[in-house]
Amino acid sequence: MALSMYEISVPVILRGLGQLEHILAKGIAHARENNADPDRYVQARLAPDMLTLAGQVQRASDTAKATIARITGVEAPSFPDEESTMEQLISRSGKTRAFVDGVDRTLFDTAAGREVEMKLGGNVVKFAGQQYLLQFGLPNFFFHVTTAYDVLRNQGVPIGKRDYLGRMA
Repeated sequence: MALSMYEISVPVILRGLGQLEHILAKGIAHARENNADPDRYVQARLAPDMLTLAGQVQRASDTAKATIARITGVEAPSFPDEESTMEQLISRSGKTRAFVDGVDRTLFDTAAGREVEMKLGGNVVKFAGQQYLLQFGLPNFFFHVTTAYDVLRNQGVPIGKRDYLGRMA
């Protein structure tokens, strides 16, 4: 049985966003257990030239929205990058999940062949929808989710592989 574009995009992104919210919540809990301000993590980063935790969550959100919008032809909502608390980062992820989950499933029927055009480094790159999803959209999304995990782990939050992967069905 062949997998549909819906099956290889929406459930995968929803799961990734859910796990992102889970690790952010664990960050809040860890800080509170140690009488620290959880929002101190928001501006944490792995290296001076990398985005902060807030930036990683914002880019994961933007990538999820853009990926689904580009392959289905819908317009993605715009969220301003103004989150300054862990709760706001969780909320942004939740709003992103609501958008992704709300896209009409029938729009994915023609998504594999839909042309996706985007600018990368001053160049225009064209993809077929399936190629874009598998070679750019999902890898980019998971880069930012993984980096958010890494930032929290680097800050001492006790999260592990099971927190990243979540429950297996």
